Amino acid sequence: MALIEQTIVDKIEVVGLFKHVQVRQDSLIVDDDTDEIKSRGNFRRYVLTPGDDLSGEPDDVAAIANAVWTPEIIAAYAAHVAKGLPQ
Repeated sequence: MALIEQTIVDKIEVVGLFKHVQVRQDSLIVDDDTDEIKSRGNFRRYVLTPGDDLSGEPDDVAAIANAVWTPEIIAAYAAHVAKGLPQ
């Protein structure tokens, strides 16, 4: 019996006027012999803003961001940030 830590994306949400993408990851401890989950619920969250580099993101996260971050959204967000307004 060997225990393996796995990190999975278990929630992806699109929120706000500028379509920020919130990602929640869960760290699982799994018994590799039985695939039984021994531990879960150690969450990590992060937010992606329009125009962020998606090269290191999981495919499903990148696909959602690319779908909602139209050129218009990216330009509007960049203009918003340039004005020094709250993000």
